[in-house]
Amino acid sequence: MSSANIYETPRLLEEYLLFHYANGQEIFPENGPLCPAGMREAMGFCQRTVGHFSREPACRGLDLGCAVGASTFAMAQHCEQVIGIDFSQSFIDAALALQQGKTLPYRRHEEAHVFTELTAAVGDRSIRDRCSYEQGDAMKLRDDLGIFDRVHAANLLCRLPRPLALLERLPDLVRVGGELVIATPCTWLEEFTPPDQWPEVDTISWLKHHLLTSFDLTWQGHEPFLIRETARKFQWSSALVTVWRRL
Repeated sequence: MSSANIYETPRLLEEYLLFHYANGQEIFPENGPLCPAGMREAMGFCQRTVGHFSREPACRGLDLGCAVGASTFAMAQHCEQVIGIDFSQSFIDAALALQQGKTLPYRRHEEAHVFTELTAAVGDRSIRDRCSYEQGDAMKLRDDLGIFDRVHAANLLCRLPRPLALLERLPDLVRVGGELVIATPCTWLEEFTPPDQWPEVDTISWLKHHLLTSFDLTWQGHEPFLIRETARKFQWSSALVTVWRRL
């Protein structure tokens, strides 16, 4: 299976719905295995990365690599209009269903053939009405997207075959004085990105090299995130988070 098709599988869709919309009890059931210290702090990643934007109201937001849409909804707390874009059509279909006010059933995988039925929903219509979703390629975004006050790209960069194509487009997407938040676990896997497209140096130095001509780096740090695969297997990762202001 190609790396592109991985994100069209039902199993990945269900894992990401859990990642984006499940609460603590759904991630860590009372009757489940004990979780190591620190795992609970890795929940709410979509909201935490969006939380690095300023709190002032803004007009337009863009969420690149939005997956099933939770970070787009989070951006709409302070943006009048937010567009979420993802390469996976199944992810976008799920986000659109939630944006339309539907309750989306999905399964939490426990082990083998054992699953637990769950649902995802976004109750606040005023937030849903500010959001739209579309399938698209972050390396070849449509020309008429326009310009944005805030651009968010989480866990996207090291999944692109040509990440520089996105970095080169970013100055045209963010208005002067606007904000950019990039989060990446810096995994750089050959199945997604050819090695000749990987940074020659550490990722933060690479980002600075390509962005500091158009942006000021205002903050850098780390945010953990957690993806539950089964009752006894979790992906715990730490994303490098950088916040930039357009010059």
